[in-house]
Amino acid sequence: MFNSSWLRFAALMVLFGVVVKSPALIVLAVLLLTIIPVAWAWNRVALYRVSYDRALSEHRVFVGETIDLSVRVGNRKLLPLAWVRVDDQFPSALPPAHKELAPSHIPLTGFLVHRAALGPFERARWDYRMNCHRRGYYTLGPARVRSGDLFGLFEQSATLARTDRLIVYPRLEPMEEWGLPAKDPLGDVKARVPIFADPTRPRGVRDYHPDDAPKHIHWRASARRGELQVKQYDPTIDYQWMLFVNVATFAQAWQGTDPEKLERVISLAASIANYASENKFAVGLIANGTWPESDQRLKILPSRDPNHLRHILEALAAITSFVTTPIENLLRNESPKLSWGATLVMITSVVTDEILAEMARLRQVGRRLALISLDEAWTPRELEGIVVRQAKSQK
Repeated sequence: MFNSSWLRFAALMVLFGVVVKSPALIVLAVLLLTIIPVAWAWNRVALYRVSYDRALSEHRVFVGETIDLSVRVGNRKLLPLAWVRVDDQFPSALPPAHKELAPSHIPLTGFLVHRAALGPFERARWDYRMNCHRRGYYTLGPARVRSGDLFGLFEQSATLARTDRLIVYPRLEPMEEWGLPAKDPLGDVKARVPIFADPTRPRGVRDYHPDDAPKHIHWRASARRGELQVKQYDPTIDYQWMLFVNVATFAQAWQGTDPEKLERVISLAASIANYASENKFAVGLIANGTWPESDQRLKILPSRDPNHLRHILEALAAITSFVTTPIENLLRNESPKLSWGATLVMITSVVTDEILAEMARLRQVGRRLALISLDEAWTPRELEGIVVRQAKSQK
């Protein structure tokens, strides 16, 4: 860094040159007195009005799609830049085509590096193609810009905090590709009555009739009135699917994760959610995985809103392999909070006795359930009152 010590050092060189009668030493000292202040001043304003922009042709894509990436560095001042370098943080899973990423100390991240020399009000641009072959919720940036003086004596850097999001949705496949019935993959439509009372939507009480179920008797109201009263509920005809997605790929979490199985489970869940949306079903999502860089698990309540599918696909794009809790525990804890008429759909790549036991228990209390398995080691069998489907693995 330039300071008064440089001036004192140059002055001593001049004095020493005079004493020893060395013109070369005197000239060197004069050059030092001239160049160092100029280089220091140049370096001070090198990054002034220097811009860096990245532009993506799309911010939301599906696995297998290709997008364009454009990167621009500009010098918007009269002073030229002898050199400028930009190190842009970039996900290692999505490198631009024909461009290697520089290594980084940040896990799963590299640096997209660009170098240029820019004249006054000049701009450099680089264009790339990106093949989005891996599902994920990616962050591009921030970028670090470095430059300095013409003589290479000084350097300064700045971090540009702006980032861009790129969401790569999981692959969607028709039900037939998964080996599931195209018109009724869960056997749900034929099994349902057109209208039924939903115990989660109480409306009031009325007098008891002989054909009323004992479980609907309102005992407190009966005691007040002196005769039996039963609860009344609002009816519902909505088809609701709540997808329970198990990100565990082995019976025990400590056994690790099989990335291929995980991606198939997530793709299957996305395909079922897409089918439900196309058929105007209310669909929701609960998973025992987490959001990136968070311990918060995913939960999206059922809805038929036109934008609801996008929220589910974004959640599935972001979900990680970290298992917060066994899926059977999640099923037990969350089912009482869900609409009584909803079909609880278990999507898993590993079928365990604990999962089957919990589903059987919920079926005994009257819940609607479906099990969709990708477990090739498990032999599908009939479970009383539960729709069982063996999905085909997408290799």
